[in-house]
Amino acid sequence: MTRELDKTFDPAAIEAKWYAHWEANGCFRPHRPDAEPFTIVNPPPNVTGSLHIGHALDNTLQDIVIRYERLRGKDALWVVGTDHAGIATQMVVERQLEAKQDKRTNYSREDFVAKVWEWKEESGGQITRQLRRLGCSMDWSREQFTMDPHFTRAVLKVFVDLYNKGLIYRDKRLVNWDPKLKTAISDLEVETREVKGHFWHFRYPLADGVTLDNGQDYIEVATTRPETMLADMAVAVNPEDQRYQSVIGKYVVLPITGRRIPIVADEHADPELGSGAVKITPGHDFNDFEVGRRAGIAAADMLNMLDADASVCQTADGLIPDRFVGLDRFDARAAVVAELKASGHLIPHVVEKDGERVEHDAEPRTIQTPYGDRGGVVIEPWLTDQWYVNAAALAQAPLEAVRSGAVEIVPKTWEKTFFNWMENIQPWCVSRQLWWGHRIPAWYHVRVEADGTLSQLGVVVAENEMEASHQVAKPGTVVVMCDSLGALEKRMTKTDMRGQYALYRDEDVLDTWFSSALWPFATLGWPDNTDLLAKHYPNNLLVSGFDILFFWDARMMMMGQAMTGQNPWPRLYLHGLVRAPDGQKMSKSKGNVVDPLGLIDRYGADALRFFMAAMESQGRDIKMDEKRVEGYRNFATKLWNAARFCQANGIGLSRHVAAPKATLAANQWIIGELAQTAQALDKALADLRFDAAANAVYHFVWDQFCDWYLELIKPVLQGDASAYEAQETRAVAGWALDQILVMLHPFMPFITEELWHSRGHPHDLIVGSWVDPQAQVSKEATDAIDWLIALTTATRAARNELGISPGEKLPVFCASPSPLGARVIASSGAAIERLARLSPITMGEAPAGAAMQVTAGGDTFVVPLEGVIDIAAEKARLQKALEVSAKEAKSLEGRLNNAAFVEKAKPEAVDKARADHAHHAAEVERLTAALARLG
Repeated sequence: MTRELDKTFDPAAIEAKWYAHWEANGCFRPHRPDAEPFTIVNPPPNVTGSLHIGHALDNTLQDIVIRYERLRGKDALWVVGTDHAGIATQMVVERQLEAKQDKRTNYSREDFVAKVWEWKEESGGQITRQLRRLGCSMDWSREQFTMDPHFTRAVLKVFVDLYNKGLIYRDKRLVNWDPKLKTAISDLEVETREVKGHFWHFRYPLADGVTLDNGQDYIEVATTRPETMLADMAVAVNPEDQRYQSVIGKYVVLPITGRRIPIVADEHADPELGSGAVKITPGHDFNDFEVGRRAGIAAADMLNMLDADASVCQTADGLIPDRFVGLDRFDARAAVVAELKASGHLIPHVVEKDGERVEHDAEPRTIQTPYGDRGGVVIEPWLTDQWYVNAAALAQAPLEAVRSGAVEIVPKTWEKTFFNWMENIQPWCVSRQLWWGHRIPAWYHVRVEADGTLSQLGVVVAENEMEASHQVAKPGTVVVMCDSLGALEKRMTKTDMRGQYALYRDEDVLDTWFSSALWPFATLGWPDNTDLLAKHYPNNLLVSGFDILFFWDARMMMMGQAMTGQNPWPRLYLHGLVRAPDGQKMSKSKGNVVDPLGLIDRYGADALRFFMAAMESQGRDIKMDEKRVEGYRNFATKLWNAARFCQANGIGLSRHVAAPKATLAANQWIIGELAQTAQALDKALADLRFDAAANAVYHFVWDQFCDWYLELIKPVLQGDASAYEAQETRAVAGWALDQILVMLHPFMPFITEELWHSRGHPHDLIVGSWVDPQAQVSKEATDAIDWLIALTTATRAARNELGISPGEKLPVFCASPSPLGARVIASSGAAIERLARLSPITMGEAPAGAAMQVTAGGDTFVVPLEGVIDIAAEKARLQKALEVSAKEAKSLEGRLNNAAFVEKAKPEAVDKARADHAHHAAEVERLTAALARLG
């Protein structure tokens, strides 16, 4: 049953209605048991998150793919869920407690975790409601959460299995330590900021009377972190640096602590930088850690001079003076510099000012400084015991998968980056010092000695307490199970446990990237052999931002191969970032963040989605352009008005996917154009060229259907044709409009579903059938329409160039038309007059005098201009405009050819210069052609 459309298109009036309808009717669920499956999983957003413009891009692209495959008859499943986001979620709940003058440590671990679950149930998942506003057709009936019981079981099994295979182990290494949150964090949670700092130079005296070849009795070192010298363990020089050959293997005496530390040869020291000598603090610098290991210093022997708060603590050798112990790291920096200056070990930085030498304690430097993106404090490389995954071993299968083509990365340019990172991958730290998350399934086996001390007997890894106790149980012994070391110590104060054995659980939780790495198969029921898993794993495609290629995508490949023996998907599509209009990265601090929900409020979800698709070009970054979003809202309005025109002219729905039979040239032409568009659309989506797909359907709808076809058929619909021709035309027009709605649905689901139902279709478009014209059209007919369009377009352009009124009828002459031209003129004279406003058309030579020429195919038409325009004035106007644009184009060309401008100017200034040059160059070409028309 048809429904009359409102005069104006209002996105807000239809979006909520149709989404609720789709979800309530199970349209997002896989419902074709015998069909070929097609499966994607969404990158699970943080449960604390809200929709940002990057989410809008990522999920729009996925929704286009899943709606397209659903329309093609696949049993389509889009798995949706959220990540428990250990740090972020714990911080949210802790802030709520702080607002009430409360804190986490006032609660037991269990009670605090219960509060997090309360928050999750009440306030978590805001982003899932926002994804609905975007139109994402996810299977909400199977919504996942990475802390769901079945998911937790999968996480524990993976940890235990990898541990038993020797691929998970405990080790002492450097981590990114957040002193505020008191946990290790991943590289992705570290943001680098430029900070104004200093570079200090110090003298480290050579020991045992040794001197350099130049007689110098010290080695000069420089650092941005003087406080770490309290834990220096070596000085490194380049093995090829001739200045230090004689002292390699000798020692320096470290000021303040008096420690003797060796001079080691290592290529990390660059002879061209500073003195060429580098202080090595392996317990507090990632590069120094590797130098220390190459020098033979075991991680267990590396000195750690900071505690979890980043305050100075005593090192293992006990040589840090008590006056430094307990100082914050930055206070310790000032104290160390002051003492080294007082003792003469500081080398001042000398600058010339007004002809005089001025000494400063340090050289000013801008330093790239790591900050925790959530804690907001400077990150400390900290030496600590953590749990690690042998990522190098797990990386081999993904490397082979990409090399062999079993997994295709699109665009291919990302393969080089993938290989470089995976071939040089470091151990993956998977433990976090939090309360919220998957508790590491490890217990420490101890014996309580007679003096009350604990003897460590080993580590037990198991999926639960019972399995852990079974691993260490011996006949006649009792193993006491404790939730933590603190719980064991508390029990020991109340009960005599001497001679007893105990297991106390590791208190850390797993990195959230560990659990999300299981997403493609754990969401489908693994480790159980579910029907869903059997049908939908491996998935078909992953769409992801390039920024999580290593943190998530590569790790899913590792875990998929390790746990299932299969790649999680055969294709990985990496899209770019959405940037501010000037090309800068969006950030709250810059104030240039764009809220996608605000754009939806203003222009509708369909317009925003179409913008994302049209601008997504194989991984290139997208510049936000609200005017283009507005333009796609206008596109939606144009489609709406086209549907209203059809409704007003009795053009009804089509009940067949195949094209109706057509005899009229215009009808054959639109069928042919639609078939070509469908082919282009299929190819573009197969190649994951979202921009090409969007542009193909856009130009067909706007140009071929709305601007040309509807104009061409107006006379037929208004009675200037036989009843049969009118009936055929209405059938073809209705079919074409329906196919447009189908082709456009993956991009603009809301307006297409609304128009589909307004036309009386009994079933939902979302579960309809993809286009399949199954038609052969006459090339003679389509060539005739193409010729007519070319003539009309050329005439309109020429009128515009010369300022001639669009509605003025102009006489036209064609000396010797081609057979095609003659045929179209004879059969479509009325259409030429109506569309191109050319009448009369004379077959013969034009009279002498000023005229403009237009072409269609191989035919040339001459339009006399005497009496139509003031030719002299028009020539003067065009010549003046040509001179202005030529001058501007030449000036801009000179600027762009200046390497200094291109390299030093702001990128947005260079882009503007290029755009302006292109504009003026095009104007020169247009104006030159216009002058040529006037003779």
